[in-house]
Amino acid sequence: MEELMMNELEGDKYLTFAIGADAYGIEIEFVDDIIGVQNITYVPRQPEFIKGVINLRGLIIPVIDIRIRFNEETRAYDDRTCIVVIKIDDMPVGIVVDRVLEVVEISEITVPSSFSEANKNFMTGIGKLQDKIVLLVDCKALLEDIVV
Repeated sequence: MEELMMNELEGDKYLTFAIGADAYGIEIEFVDDIIGVQNITYVPRQPEFIKGVINLRGLIIPVIDIRIRFNEETRAYDDRTCIVVIKIDDMPVGIVVDRVLEVVEISEITVPSSFSEANKNFMTGIGKLQDKIVLLVDCKALLEDIVV
């Protein structure tokens, strides 16, 4: 498997979170808040992955379930389930994740040439962290077709 080196900058920080047994990372600059799951108001005629909206300190924020967005099997929310609020171009969006892990520095990022087109849509690459692999999420692509 041929790999292309992407960005090898010192000190790239990512908030890591789990979906099942897999670890994912979002660039920390996009993370606005981390909150527990709260009452999500359903909004009709939205894609299945858009769970609805929440009122966070007076702001109405759309919430997406990243499991559904990634075509993973759904599961019931529990006490470790969180909403990570990210902000892209001043647009806040909540992302439901199984659990938040930690903030880490990832300096070695690769983009496998075997990434499928579907993976390329949502992933910027794979980060290596000691003996762990972290799939790096492209926040802008993740939120591309969200209109609530």
